[in-house]
Amino acid sequence: MRDRTLYEWFADTAERYPDLPALEVGDEVLTYRALRDAALGQAAAILAGHGRPPGRVALVTPRTVHAYVGYLAVQRLGASVVPLSPDHPDDRNLDITTRASVDVALVAPEVAGLFDALPARLRPTVVELGESASTAQLPRVPTDLEREAYLLFTSGSTGQPKGVPIRHRNLARYLPHNIARFTGGPGSRVSQVFGLTFDPSVIDMFLPWGTGGTVVVAGKADLYAPVDFIVSRGLTHWYSAPSVITVAQHFGNLPFGRATTLRHSIFAAEQVTVKHAELWRQVAPNSEIHDLYGPTEGTITVTEHGLPLDRERWVVGSNGAVPIGVPYPHMELVVLDEDGRPTDDGELLFRGPQRFDGYLNPTQNAGAFVSWEPGGPIVPHTGETEVTPEHWYRTGDRVRREHGVLVHQGRLDNQVKVMGHRIELGEVEAALRRHPDVVEAAVIAVTENDRTQLVAAYTGTKVADFELWLRTKLPAHVVPAELHHFEVLPVNDANGKIDRARLADLIRRS
Repeated sequence: MRDRTLYEWFADTAERYPDLPALEVGDEVLTYRALRDAALGQAAAILAGHGRPPGRVALVTPRTVHAYVGYLAVQRLGASVVPLSPDHPDDRNLDITTRASVDVALVAPEVAGLFDALPARLRPTVVELGESASTAQLPRVPTDLEREAYLLFTSGSTGQPKGVPIRHRNLARYLPHNIARFTGGPGSRVSQVFGLTFDPSVIDMFLPWGTGGTVVVAGKADLYAPVDFIVSRGLTHWYSAPSVITVAQHFGNLPFGRATTLRHSIFAAEQVTVKHAELWRQVAPNSEIHDLYGPTEGTITVTEHGLPLDRERWVVGSNGAVPIGVPYPHMELVVLDEDGRPTDDGELLFRGPQRFDGYLNPTQNAGAFVSWEPGGPIVPHTGETEVTPEHWYRTGDRVRREHGVLVHQGRLDNQVKVMGHRIELGEVEAALRRHPDVVEAAVIAVTENDRTQLVAAYTGTKVADFELWLRTKLPAHVVPAELHHFEVLPVNDANGKIDRARLADLIRRS
């Protein structure tokens, strides 16, 4: 299988299956031919409006049909997509536009005035989605794998968002591997749940577009009743964060045994617990369940673990989590302790063809990359020289090797000190989830007057004397000072992860 750019994946499929459905958004359905023609017309409109092929194009739109037409139009021009959400603050979107040196903004009409606030010298050419022009002047279909495919920005919860450029060559091993594993093809119907600012949306689109399947876009309301969406749309593939399961359960929208069309159920973006998996096994009894792991810097995901249909054969981590499994065969992963020694419980680092080349701002590479060889120390990158393929990327994630596979233990930066003791918040959360009445749990550290204490939130049935029960499972200094019961934990609309900032605010106001 030859290496291809994202647009080539789509174009080759459109050539083979022009009359098959490629995209479904609500009641709108576009065949591959119709989607390709619309993308070509939109690409021509960008070229006509800007006067030359752009380098980076901001895509600012909700997930309408035009959003996907626009995404493909940018790829057809060999440009890089910089997705921006209309729901994000204007200041954040404008800051990203400036730092990314965006040439063109491809926008929904209702946000066309967003860029008026920028000085003229920084203002991109604005082209509205839905515009079309003659395709006679379009350049050749891009084939250069060194070109940047998209530029995403981290959430910025710990500081200024970091720009993560991903090239087509980073996707050149990722896409074939996942297409083979998840067996798409004509007749496959794949959910598109993640916001375009979040990188799992790329496989949502190009798993079907690379094989002749259909991208079926979910609206926000569908995430509260995912089974209804799966059944009504006849989905064969589901991909989301696991929080969708418990949110749907809370609203009474998780009926068992109905999602019989699903062949593959894929979860990523946050820790998948055995409780998540057991619930989903009853929802979709014929589906394989997969847990994927990877940061944006590794091009979507870098490890995989599948659960057999037989529950008795499941491997479950000692913390109650489904393993993140084993690395993709073309990726190198190591687990190291603080002194650079290989260990079965430490920080996960990786390198390989999916690893990005470094942040948009090279100074942010300092410490994120390291040099390391067996027997040697960890040597942090200074941010002053080029990142090479030999450098390892530090994920900041703690993993433990159990039963021959990796189990995610939480973030290393989720370590806190309470009364002089270093505590892993992930381990406290795992203890909370061991209670049979608890479904989900999150623990945050709150510091007031130079005193840090743990505060926990959980869902499920409200537990009487929970603190006394926890004292039989945890040392006294690790037991949360406060335990708050919630019907459902807040999640981020773009990626489905638990929104810890909103949770902290809810706890403060409770």
